Amino acid sequence: GGAGGGGGGGRAPAPAPPPRPAAPRPRRGGPPPPPPPPPTPPSDVLDSPPPQPSPARGEGEERASRSTRFFSGRAWHEAPIYEREELLPGHRIAGPALVIEPHQTVVVEPGWVLDVTARNHLLMRRAAPRQRELLGKTADPVLLEVFNNLFMSIAEQMGEALRNTAQSVNIKERLDFSCAVFDAEGQLVANAPHMPVHLGSMDRSVETIVRERQGTMRPGDVYMLNAPYNGGTHLPDITVITPVFAPKVTYVLESPPPQPSPARGEGAAASLSSPPPGGEGPGVGGTTPAEVSPPEILFYVASRGHHEDIGGLTPGSMTPRATHIDEEGVYIDNFKLVDQGRFLEAETHALLTGAKYPARSPGKNIADLKAHVAANAKGVAELEKMVAHFGLDVVRAYMCHVQDNAEESVRRLLSRLDDGSFRVEMDQGTHVQVRITVDRENREATVDFTGTSPEQQNNFNAPAPVTRAATLYVFRVMVDEPIPMNAGCLKPIRLVIPERSMLSPQYPAAVVAGNVETSQIVTNCLFAAMGAMGPSQGTMNNLTFGNARYQYYETICSGSPAGPGFDGTSGVHVHMTNTRLTDPEILELRYPVLLEEFSIRRGSGGRGRWSAGDGTYRRIRFLEEMDCAILSGYRRVQPFGLAGGEPGECGENIVRRNNVGLERLEGCDQTVLAAGEAIVIKTPTGGGFGSPRGHSGQAAGSHPPELAS
Repeated sequence: GGAGGGGGGGRAPAPAPPPRPAAPRPRRGGPPPPPPPPPTPPSDVLDSPPPQPSPARGEGEERASRSTRFFSGRAWHEAPIYEREELLPGHRIAGPALVIEPHQTVVVEPGWVLDVTARNHLLMRRAAPRQRELLGKTADPVLLEVFNNLFMSIAEQMGEALRNTAQSVNIKERLDFSCAVFDAEGQLVANAPHMPVHLGSMDRSVETIVRERQGTMRPGDVYMLNAPYNGGTHLPDITVITPVFAPKVTYVLESPPPQPSPARGEGAAASLSSPPPGGEGPGVGGTTPAEVSPPEILFYVASRGHHEDIGGLTPGSMTPRATHIDEEGVYIDNFKLVDQGRFLEAETHALLTGAKYPARSPGKNIADLKAHVAANAKGVAELEKMVAHFGLDVVRAYMCHVQDNAEESVRRLLSRLDDGSFRVEMDQGTHVQVRITVDRENREATVDFTGTSPEQQNNFNAPAPVTRAATLYVFRVMVDEPIPMNAGCLKPIRLVIPERSMLSPQYPAAVVAGNVETSQIVTNCLFAAMGAMGPSQGTMNNLTFGNARYQYYETICSGSPAGPGFDGTSGVHVHMTNTRLTDPEILELRYPVLLEEFSIRRGSGGRGRWSAGDGTYRRIRFLEEMDCAILSGYRRVQPFGLAGGEPGECGENIVRRNNVGLERLEGCDQTVLAAGEAIVIKTPTGGGFGSPRGHSGQAAGSHPPELAS
C-alpha cells in the first residue's frame, strides 16, 4: 500500500504508541504551567533525554488513525500514519512509522525514533545499533555499486582540494594531477578520472613507501618521491603519500600513576592522551608508556602532480637533451615531507636546491606540495568518516570486493578476446612490439613486450610502471562496465617486460620522454593488437618554455582515434594524457607570452571507413627572451592506419624568427626565442580505421599562410 493509502490494503492497523498525558492549555495573562515530566523511553530508544514540550503547545498526543505498509531493509513493515499537524512538541514516535505533511512524507525507519523538539522541529535519531553487512565471499550488488562510487568520490574530492589549493598553473589550470585510494598493501582500490599514466603506476610508489617505511610510520607522517627507479615515472611527477591509521592507539601507563603538576592546581590529574614526540621519552607529567601498541595502518591515499619545474638542464624540466637522470632534475626517493603533523619546509627546500641541477622555483614547489598534503588530508578524513559510518570490517571487505569485481569484469572480456600482436615504429628508429596471448578457458592473458627495442641513450626510456599503467588503462577501456580502474583489472594479466629494454631501463638512464611519449606508443600498440581502434596522434607534444623567473609546461591535443563504428573527435586529449590546455586569459596573465592562434586543422585526420579526429595548430609569441624545448613524436614516421585505413599526418615544429623567416625544429629540439619570435606546433593525427572506399571524407587540412611554403 502507498504512504497515503488507508488501512494498508485491508491489513489490521498496527498498535499506535500509547498517548502521553495531556498538558493543560496556558491561562491567559498568567504564567504557563510547568511542562509534564519526560516519558520513560522504551528499551529500543536512545538514552539521551527527550526534548521538553513547549508550554505554549502542550496538547495530548493523538493516536495514529490509520496504518500502511512500506518496504525497507529487504522486508515489509506495518507502519502507523501520523499527520504532521497533530504532532506537538514532546511527542516521540518509534519506527516504523510515516509522518504525512502537505508537501512531503517523513519515513521513520525501523530502529529509529522521531522526536518533536521544543521548537516544533522533527529530529530523528538511531535507536537500535546498525545491522552490519554480513561479510562473506560474495558482495551485495547494491552496496558494491555504493562503494564503487564512494571510493571514487573520495579521490575526486581529493582532486578538488588539490586544485583549489595549488599555486602552479600546471596543477590549478591544466589539471595535470591524479588522486587515488589504496588498501593497506598499497594496491589501487579506486581513482578519480584523472591521468591514466599516473593512476596505473602510483601503486608502485605507494608500495615503495610501504616496504621501506614499514614499522616506522606514525600518525601525521607524509612521504613523497619521484624516483623512476623506485616506483616513479619521471622526475616532474611528484607523488605524495599519506598513511591512514586506525582511529585509536592504546597507551598503558606505568605504575604508580603520575602525580599532578603543581602548575595545574591541586587535584588536577595528569593524563597521557597522545604519544610523546618521536614515540619515546617521558610522557605528560613525566610518565613513560609501559607498552605502546604499534599504530595500525588501514589504508593509504596518494596524489601525484606534474610540477612546472623540478630542475634539470632547461626550464620546465623536460629537456630533449638529457641522457642521464641527473640532467632531468632533482631525484627524490622516499623522503619524509611531514613528520607527525609538522611540515618539513627547511628540509624540503634544501632537497630541492641541493641537486646538481636544482629546482628553479622551490617556493612554488613547496606551495604545491602543501596542496598535496591538504588533498591527502581530505582523503584521510573521508575514509575515517566512511569507517565510522559502515564499520572497518565492511569497508575492508568492500575494498576487496571492488577489486574482485574489476577482476571478474576483465576475465569476462578475456573470455571473448582473440590473440593478437603488433609493432609500432618511432621517429628515433626504435619500436615497441607486443604479443597478446589469451587463455579463454582460464580467462587469462599474457601481454608480452619481447622484441621491443633495448634501452636507449636518449630519454625515451619508460620505467616499467609506465608500461604497466598503459596496460591497465587499455584493458580498463575495453571493459564496457562502470567500474573503477584498480588493481583487480590486472590480476588476470601476466605482463612480460624484458629487462634493459626501453620499457624497463636501469639507473641512471634518462626517462623524461618515456613517461609522456613512449607511453602513448605502448597504448597505440596494445589497442592495435586487439583490433579495437586506430592510433591516436602517438605523442603529447610536450612544450616547455621559461627562464630564471618563469617556467611553463603544456601538452597539446590532437584528434582522438577512429574505430569500428565511430569517427574520432577533433582537438581532444586522449589516452595517457587527460589534461586541459591552459585558458588563454590565464596563460597571458601569468606568463609574458601572447597566444596568437589555436585552431583545428580541418580534414587532417587519417581517412578510412571511419576517420580519425582532426589535429590542431598552436602559435605562441614570446614577449621576452625564453628558453624553449619541444619533446614530440611522429614528426618523421606517419601514424599508421588500421584495417585498411590510411595513415594520419605527421606533425611539425617551427620557429618564426624576427626578420629571418621560418626555422624548422626536430621532433625533439631546444632553442632560445627572442622577444617577438613565436613557436608553432602543428600536431600529428591518428590514422583511419577500415578501408576509405565509399567514404565521403573531407578536404585535406590547410596550412596557415606562414607555413604554406
